[in-house]
Amino acid sequence: MLDDTLKAQLGAYLERVTQPFEIVASLSDSESSRDTLELLQTIVGLRSDKITLRTDGQDARKPSFTLQRAGTNTSLRFAGLPLGHEFTSLVLALLWTGGHPPKVEQSIIDQIKALDRDLEFEVYMSLTCHNCPDVVQALSLMAVLNPRIKTTVIEGGTFQEEVEKREVMAVPMVYQGGQVFGSGRMTIEEILGKVDTGAADRLASELSAKAPYDVLIVGGGPAGAAAAVYAARKGIRTGVAAERFGGQVNDTLAIENYISVLETDGPKFAMGLEAHARAYDVDIMNLQRAEAIVPAAQPGGLVEVKLANGGSLKGKTVIISTGARWRNVNVPGEQEYRNKGVAYCPHCDGPLFKGKRTAVIGGGNSGVEAAIDLAGIVAHVTLIEFADQLKADAVLVSKLQSLPNVTIHTNAQTTEITGEAGKVNGLKYKDRATGVEHLVPLEGVFVQIGLVPNTEWLKGTVELSRFGEIIVDAKGATNVPGVFAAGDATTVPFKQIVIAAGDGAKAALAAFDHLIRHG
Repeated sequence: MLDDTLKAQLGAYLERVTQPFEIVASLSDSESSRDTLELLQTIVGLRSDKITLRTDGQDARKPSFTLQRAGTNTSLRFAGLPLGHEFTSLVLALLWTGGHPPKVEQSIIDQIKALDRDLEFEVYMSLTCHNCPDVVQALSLMAVLNPRIKTTVIEGGTFQEEVEKREVMAVPMVYQGGQVFGSGRMTIEEILGKVDTGAADRLASELSAKAPYDVLIVGGGPAGAAAAVYAARKGIRTGVAAERFGGQVNDTLAIENYISVLETDGPKFAMGLEAHARAYDVDIMNLQRAEAIVPAAQPGGLVEVKLANGGSLKGKTVIISTGARWRNVNVPGEQEYRNKGVAYCPHCDGPLFKGKRTAVIGGGNSGVEAAIDLAGIVAHVTLIEFADQLKADAVLVSKLQSLPNVTIHTNAQTTEITGEAGKVNGLKYKDRATGVEHLVPLEGVFVQIGLVPNTEWLKGTVELSRFGEIIVDAKGATNVPGVFAAGDATTVPFKQIVIAAGDGAKAALAAFDHLIRHG
């Protein structure tokens, strides 16, 4: 199951295990159980002095296995094989159970250990989902650190009947106490914020008490990260307030056009952005959503950024790099059936529609790439494009047209996403040439129609274009003195990672120049 190279790497990691623990497996005579047993025997064989294996588990989900440290009441279970993107999650779980310290801030560890309520999490994931590992690893760590927290990680492909019964149509999907807790990417801070009710108030007070920054950056995507590095290298006090570091990059699967990086993926790239910023002692404040900006009362004064949790931050200069988000198609049924057949990430949720009928709305590069991806998994893909021809690159269009299980409708306007019994069962579109409306029976709809800037909170303060983009000059300056902007949230054309990073660097240099000239 694991090649020699991977075994050698795993063995090196397991050398860090310092505390004995046992793996208790619940198995059947299925092929997936045999594969699970083979993997577990390999793990034990690499560190048999610290890790033991029992195969007498009685869990109803087979195959599954728990990691149990000797002398503790930890409860972390994996149901199905955690390979693919989740192999790293398994390795980390083994290390943490074996006493290796996690690479998270001590304040987070203390907060987890201090939780004084019983929590029972179930997280459904797919092995191709690049958003799932963050959630899986966060909930796994919580179970390892606090005996009152139980976590079960469920591989949806192995337990398809369970997935269908619970109508899980997007991953990661998290249940707590049998009720839906959340879906999509969540950081450990976000999860703790939902279960630790007093955390938000404590954090708001801590943020408001922070000293003003020379450069305060709002947004942690490529533009914000580059701005942070360039500002911090000037030796000035730099802070970043971001909802999630990496921003939209976290939802990108393959990155092959960032100069000098031949190929990487979005989550890995986002981790690199944050690591680079932290290397320069940038004060990074994650899970912070800005709600308003208050310009300086006088030249050279402080600009204030008010946060959704009630706190606020101040800076001598501010760089706004809040990026953009997926654009909604805004038709009946879209919100009603979100995560019940309506999805936005084909790489994450595509495997959940294996053998089913799907549609992709959008004929640009993202839409055509999504349709090509899905065609290898689902029974059939219908692509709907509003314009009279596809807007994607010719090589992608040619590939799409060569696929036997794809139907393309151009000059077509999506009018409704229909459903029954709480989940999607069809899509309606109108032929713009004839006015005739058609119904396509299907089970999943992937929306891929571009981005909308995250700038609503700036209305009435910072000048915006008619598309909601922040209007900037050649140096990234806005109409508000001391306030700059960079990246996809601005009027700068071509929304690309490399362009956003360059914009962030430029805005930081402009902010530094502003500080020199205006004190």
